[in-house]
Amino acid sequence: MPSLEDMDLYLPSLPLLLGFLGASLVTLAVPGPSVAYVVARSTAHGRRAGLLSVLGLETGATVHVLVAAVGLGALIARSPVLFEAVRWAGVAYLVWLGTRELLRVRQAAGDDADLVRPRGWRLFADGVLVDVLNPKTAIFFLAFLPQFVSADRGGATGQLVLLGLLFVLLAAAVDATFAVLAGRFSRRLRASARSRRRVSRVTGGVYLALAGTAIAL
Repeated sequence: MPSLEDMDLYLPSLPLLLGFLGASLVTLAVPGPSVAYVVARSTAHGRRAGLLSVLGLETGATVHVLVAAVGLGALIARSPVLFEAVRWAGVAYLVWLGTRELLRVRQAAGDDADLVRPRGWRLFADGVLVDVLNPKTAIFFLAFLPQFVSADRGGATGQLVLLGLLFVLLAAAVDATFAVLAGRFSRRLRASARSRRRVSRVTGGVYLALAGTAIAL
């Protein structure tokens, strides 16, 4: 098992580490697609759904960190065909999520039945796929993490992994905060079957909007 001294070898110098933490917090302070996704999940299905979505998203982000650390992320960045393939797979998945949500609302309204909450594993898996199928996350880590690698420390791969995991932990804390806050309003917004359907329509629209953003940017 690695000792604390071994772990220290893979951390950047203190000034670089403090700069990394500050830059990470500034980056995370601006709500992005991940926050929109988490808020939509929490609002539509409650705090637990939002937190499970956060867990899924950050698991997907961890995959990107590991991929970037071993160099596969650079391959995606240099290959327009591979980049576009992953990007359009992500767009298709978001469109599917939005369409599924809207169809659930329509079916529930037609049957005069209440909406069924997605299962926990589905919420988690959706979050993983939404993040994994976003090549821009890989590009972000490739551009962001190497700026804080110390040449006089241990191997660059170890530093990239540790910095990436630190960023993921910070992102999880920020996203979880939004999930909890949105979950507080969820109970009021879902007080009746009609309001729950309205929230689900908005949620489906958010997924489709995220897909449109992924196409435009």
